[in-house]
Amino acid sequence: MNNQITNVYIWDMDETLILLKSLLNGSYAEAFAGLKDAQKGVEIGKMWEKHILQISDDFFFYEQIENCNKPFLEALSKYDDGQDLSDYDFNQDGFSPPHDDLNKRKLAYRHRVIANKYKQGLHNILDQEMMDVWDALYKMTDEYTDGWLSSARALLEQCLAGNEDPTICNTIAGGVVRSNATGSRHINVLVTSGSLIPSLVKCLLFRLDNLISHENVYSSWDVGKLQCFQWIKERFDNRNTRFCAIGDGWEECEAAQAMNWPFIKEVAEMQLGQVLLNNCLSFMLVQTQICRCLKLDV
Repeated sequence: MNNQITNVYIWDMDETLILLKSLLNGSYAEAFAGLKDAQKGVEIGKMWEKHILQISDDFFFYEQIENCNKPFLEALSKYDDGQDLSDYDFNQDGFSPPHDDLNKRKLAYRHRVIANKYKQGLHNILDQEMMDVWDALYKMTDEYTDGWLSSARALLEQCLAGNEDPTICNTIAGGVVRSNATGSRHINVLVTSGSLIPSLVKCLLFRLDNLISHENVYSSWDVGKLQCFQWIKERFDNRNTRFCAIGDGWEECEAAQAMNWPFIKEVAEMQLGQVLLNNCLSFMLVQTQICRCLKLDV
């Protein structure tokens, strides 16, 4: 009998692991009562928005498949016949919204390419000039938000390590860690209300791709978060699996309650309006709550 314990952490993205909407509408700066330059935040948000859409269109077929959102990349995998795509012309294959099996196969091909590009990372896609622009924007954003992005990454890393000494953990590609000491497994899963392709691009741009694999990114845009949570339970569930949802919105809270999973109100709710509570401390409090919910060592 396999007694390995699996801990699955289900994360919201926007205003939880990353900031974008609150930068664009100025609400992030407003919470600091004049201590933050609101216009600078708006400009940072617009730069991110521009890069997300540009990379989605230029490298991830978003202009072609924007109206064909699926909840995850493997949704049409049964239509993929495994054809070699190295010489395939995606601009001349006559793809249209996939109402028949032929177009579903063409969309599945695109999803396969997207998955491979995600695994390769942006350093294999973007030129050096664009890499430098991206690096500078990331650093500017992290500085403006008092380390929000780097703190979120650190929390994801800590969850994967299971709050154990990272020297005794083996990292498996795609945001899964297996501990040599306990045999436990820790998995990060993302459920976002945004459409799938821009959400995958956000993971890449905000440097989450080595902590959350492409197959663990779900879009609730069309189906709702409860349906995504149910799929995740079906996929990972066994008698030794423990689930914990983390986010800042009512929908994921209600979905977690319906699944009888612990839900942690994330850092956006705790930090906004509590300016003196810095982001590192906020994320540490979230980590403590996760450990308590899953009965991990604190």
